[in-house]
Amino acid sequence: MANQQRITGVLSPVVTPFGKDLAPDAQRFVRHCKWLLANGCSGLAVFGTNSEANSMSVEEKLRLLEALVAGGVPPATLMPGTGHCALSDSVAMTRRAVQMGCAGVLMLPPFYYKGVSDEGLYRNFAEVIERVGDDRLRLYLYHIPPVSQVPITLALIERLLGKYPGIVAGVKDSSGDWNNTKAMLDAFGKSGFDVFAGSEVFLLDNMRHGGKGCITATGNVNPAAIDQVFRNWQSADADKLQAGITATRKIVQKVQMIPALKAIIAHFSNDPAWRTLRPPLVELERNQEEGLIAELRSSGFRMPGLAA
Repeated sequence: MANQQRITGVLSPVVTPFGKDLAPDAQRFVRHCKWLLANGCSGLAVFGTNSEANSMSVEEKLRLLEALVAGGVPPATLMPGTGHCALSDSVAMTRRAVQMGCAGVLMLPPFYYKGVSDEGLYRNFAEVIERVGDDRLRLYLYHIPPVSQVPITLALIERLLGKYPGIVAGVKDSSGDWNNTKAMLDAFGKSGFDVFAGSEVFLLDNMRHGGKGCITATGNVNPAAIDQVFRNWQSADADKLQAGITATRKIVQKVQMIPALKAIIAHFSNDPAWRTLRPPLVELERNQEEGLIAELRSSGFRMPGLAA
């Protein structure tokens, strides 16, 4: 299993649909995941930040993961988020993901306590790896200091790679700082450590410096265009293609990202249930949504095949 194929390309941290009772809606979730895979995503980073993952229990997430596989989504396309503040939760989700044959797991550091040392973070990740105890595990570190406030340093990555080569497979860098992503690529990109940009804004630069793709929020709504950059990054049209997806990203991020993504899906699927969020998140104001949709439409944005 040491030579199993690694996942590359465009991955979406899939938004989670909720019913009126705020329970996760497995049917809509499976349907959207299949649409993503049919329209440019090579993988699904379910239970990421934009999935409202930290508003769900481990049990709820495991039920959704099982629903995906039962619904025909190939486990080899899945990179579920399994990092929690509680070590036991991280172990339980990671172990189950490996047992189900997922391509990898995307792991937040334990993020409640701030100012923790690299030693403490190393012990956390090492404990998960040791307790899962399975060579099939491919662990991707999730660096998102603007949200977690707990950074994953180059020194920590180096130490983890030294102890767990192959198992520690890569990183999603959502720092929003290209210089940080490039430092990761320069330090580890040639040693079997896969670097994914946390936004498609950096996709072309990431590919040109040896990266493996991106794991991006707007992969939920614009996967085909982002995939075109991934597949054509060496072409003469690469910069033009990149400019296009960057422009769409700028439109979407003018308002809060998660309710924006759900509003876009609700509109283009003609399914208003998609607007539902779990508190503390709330839907966009009506004028915000109308402005967002109008600007997207005027740019030529479409989501073909989304409507049920």
